[in-house]
Amino acid sequence: MGGGSWATAIAKMVLGQAESINWYMRRDDRIADFKRLGHNPAYLTGVKFDIRRIGFSSNINDVVKASDTLIFVTPSPYLKAHLKKLKTKIKDKFIITAIKGIVPDDNLIVSDYFTKEYAVPTENIAVLAGPCHAEEVALERLSYLTVACPDTEKADVFAHLLGNTYIKTSVSNDVAGIEYSSVLKNVYAIAAGICSGLKYGDNFQAVLMSNAVQEMERFLQTVHPLHRNVQESAYLGDLLVTGYSNFSRNRTFGTMIGKGYSVKSAQIEMEMIAEGYYGTKCIKEINRHYHVNMPIADAMYNILYERIAPAIEIKLLTDSFR
Repeated sequence: MGGGSWATAIAKMVLGQAESINWYMRRDDRIADFKRLGHNPAYLTGVKFDIRRIGFSSNINDVVKASDTLIFVTPSPYLKAHLKKLKTKIKDKFIITAIKGIVPDDNLIVSDYFTKEYAVPTENIAVLAGPCHAEEVALERLSYLTVACPDTEKADVFAHLLGNTYIKTSVSNDVAGIEYSSVLKNVYAIAAGICSGLKYGDNFQAVLMSNAVQEMERFLQTVHPLHRNVQESAYLGDLLVTGYSNFSRNRTFGTMIGKGYSVKSAQIEMEMIAEGYYGTKCIKEINRHYHVNMPIADAMYNILYERIAPAIEIKLLTDSFR
């Protein structure tokens, strides 16, 4: 469910073992071009597909009716718009969310949104987490994925479907923790990008990331207390790759902000969604109820939404680090 780069990468992985898939894309012209070219016309264009094994449709209800497992890979700001078209019940489907964001306005992680609004039982919802960039999946570079679900047997089945010579998988039961960390790592990647744009060096980036993982742990333990190790790849690994990689759109977005771009101009020039921009506001609003000490996330909110000059805000942040 979705036509972007991460959706395309997941489709590539699933078709490594599944006989066929159904694929919902919003735009009929994109579907027509995909069928004609044999690859996604807009994302990961080097990945070739056997289109005979794909049932394309721009009708979300047709795809849902024909499928037992639904993998949602739309940007979080657009999820509700897609679901508004949905007339088919999904509570008996196995839902996998690969969305790295929070549902705006509702301020709910996607798994909670499906439970609250569509009565999907928690044991029927899984989360797919990195550290994993779509571009490296396309290049078949060794990558690691975590599938989190309260029903670990279901997680095992889906993890096995994704696994191959260049994808290694593991399972977890920490759905909420991994979802929140997926949101936070995008926020921290914007911070890393802003600092890069301001010409802070590698020494400071290391301090920023070490403070970010501590901040992440404080938040996770407050909103969803659980015995977890945030040094595992689904948490720390995802944070590091998103904060450092040139493939990271959130880091790229932050770098532009650090160099003096406005939020609007950076978004227009990127032509891709930086989930961390929306996640920053959602985390700020959620944290009004929890009051976790989150200086990095607060600094990002001040820069992106209060229009505080990045140089000033980051200088204040550096004085709080040790």
